[in-house]
Amino acid sequence: MRQDSVAASGLRTGWGSLAAKISSAILLFETITGLIVTLSPFGATVQWSLLIHTGVGVLTLAPLCWYFAIHWADYRRQAWSDVLLLGYIGVTALLVCCVSGLVVTWQGLFGIRTSSVWRNIHLISTIAAVVPTGTHLVLAWLRRRAARAGGEGATGWAVQSAAWGLVPLLILPALVLFAPETKYVNAFPSNYNFLYGKDKPFAPSLARTGTGGAYDARSLAGSESCGDSGCHTQIVEEWRPSAHRYSAMDPVFQTIQNVMAKQNGPESTRYCGGCHDPISLFSGTKNIFVEKLTGLHGYNEGVSCLACHSIQKTDIQGNANYLIVQPRAYLWQWTKDHSAAAVARNFLIRTYPAEHNRLSKRMFKKPEYCAACHKQFIDQVVNRVGWVQLQNQYDNWAASHWNKKGDARGTVECRECHMPLVDSTDPAAGDAADYNRRPTDRKHRSHRFLAANNMMPALLKLPGGAKHVELTNRWLQGHLEIPEIRGKWAEGPVVRARIEAPDAVAPGERFPFRVVLTSNKVGHDYPTGPLDMIQSWLEVRVADDRGNVVFASGRRDAKGYLEPGTFLFKAEPVDQYGNLIDRHNLWEMVGVRYRRSLFPGYSDTVEYQVACPSTAVPARASKPEQFELRAAPSASAYTITAALNYRKIDQFLLDYVLGQKHGLTAPPVEITRATATVAVRSRD
Repeated sequence: MRQDSVAASGLRTGWGSLAAKISSAILLFETITGLIVTLSPFGATVQWSLLIHTGVGVLTLAPLCWYFAIHWADYRRQAWSDVLLLGYIGVTALLVCCVSGLVVTWQGLFGIRTSSVWRNIHLISTIAAVVPTGTHLVLAWLRRRAARAGGEGATGWAVQSAAWGLVPLLILPALVLFAPETKYVNAFPSNYNFLYGKDKPFAPSLARTGTGGAYDARSLAGSESCGDSGCHTQIVEEWRPSAHRYSAMDPVFQTIQNVMAKQNGPESTRYCGGCHDPISLFSGTKNIFVEKLTGLHGYNEGVSCLACHSIQKTDIQGNANYLIVQPRAYLWQWTKDHSAAAVARNFLIRTYPAEHNRLSKRMFKKPEYCAACHKQFIDQVVNRVGWVQLQNQYDNWAASHWNKKGDARGTVECRECHMPLVDSTDPAAGDAADYNRRPTDRKHRSHRFLAANNMMPALLKLPGGAKHVELTNRWLQGHLEIPEIRGKWAEGPVVRARIEAPDAVAPGERFPFRVVLTSNKVGHDYPTGPLDMIQSWLEVRVADDRGNVVFASGRRDAKGYLEPGTFLFKAEPVDQYGNLIDRHNLWEMVGVRYRRSLFPGYSDTVEYQVACPSTAVPARASKPEQFELRAAPSASAYTITAALNYRKIDQFLLDYVLGQKHGLTAPPVEITRATATVAVRSRD
């Protein structure tokens, strides 16, 4: 219909009207930018299209609604036809599209996640609007043209609407040039030493990248931004004092790594990097002439959020045998403040979560994922001799009674113990994949990774360190309950202790007693980890009814050292010459001369003997775990107390790492305690 005929008929939204052309151009622009977002590969173009699509949609929503209201008023009395039906269908779908778009926009700006239901409604309603609306317009144009009633006006409408809708798209290339996606520098330093060949750039670590080459450190760092965004704030707070967080900045690790570098060359420390310092490893900074063998990002973050969640494949061989794939960055991803760029970054992640969701999530459910780092060995490449198994939590668990293969309801897995569920407002809350969870349970798995590291969070003064130490101690003592696995996990301390002793002893007789230690709820050996530095020992005390201590074992002196003869769970590795490895120089290890630990569900026994009465002079018995003592006369009963203690680092190693004058000792934790009373009775 021509412009003059529009005026004559009183129609305000005919083919030649400015409102019709502008509205059609808006819908065309929104359709094309929506298709770019939906069908194009992730990148700066898609993200800018999403931002423009949203902005134009919000700004033009009111004018479009006004147009369609007037358009309906113009044609509501028209005879019923297929064209009219398609128009009603199209405008109804468009209304749903607008409402769902507003909901998704609101969630992206002010929420912590967008609903997949609303995103799908927006996509489906768009298709439902475009198809009937397009057909409606084509049929109307054809029929008017055939009737010679305004076909030329409709052609002008089509040309001008297309031009006005397509020309603004030319701004996209300019925006991409103005604010492109992050260009990572994925290259090794020019002086990088490929000690084991270019096909094994990270050896002797078994870790590897998806490209086989280096990754820009920035691509795996930036964990704080996950919390600054308002999304994973709670999880980042849990991660900050965790062992994963300080795995590279731990002064013990740093000292041992430097010794290894001086002795075997800095390239040898790549063996440690896959688990302790992956960002530095993959960026090529575990190399010559690099201070502390680590880059700024890696040193500050240790095992970062992206270092974990970018792992796509693992192997139970251990020694960091995993494949890591570099994640793509969103626009302004590393912005840390609350600027407009940060708001846009957060909006993009929430409204276009597909790329974010490519980060590993489901594979974390399997203990095999943990095995990549929580299983370690030394081979000929490292010790120049041959293969030796070191710490091995995975195989311990796999062979234990906690693993009931194929029975999730009976199996207790790594994450169920070390990542218990906590109340959550995090976007990661809820899960439908676990048998005992729901998508709406408002819980996530704790990223504290509570285990046995109760020293470094406080020593390094990490945020939340004091609380983390408290929780770790409570964890070791069995005071932290995990309700979701209560039905299949044990209760009480991680190791139980009981004393077997006679009810009474006659004067002049010896009475034996035994301390029985049973692994109660540990999923692997107790203790576990590097047993050359970890100590768990029995502190035994025998006192008469007057409070006089007549025997003691397992005490620490003023410097923190255990007295000789103390019963210990630990290992004593040796090098190829039989020398004791006591400075955590495991790269020289070829075997052990002593190793003692508890397999899950198993027990160990320590025997002692007491003589009653005589002078209070202790005497060593024939077996290393046996002791006898001579007790003071005139006692009517003796009380035996046995406490199992734990500390992460023995005093000798701590003095070696921090120096003799540091005055520190690893804080001991009493795991469990048992008592018994032996009465003194006459022979008759």
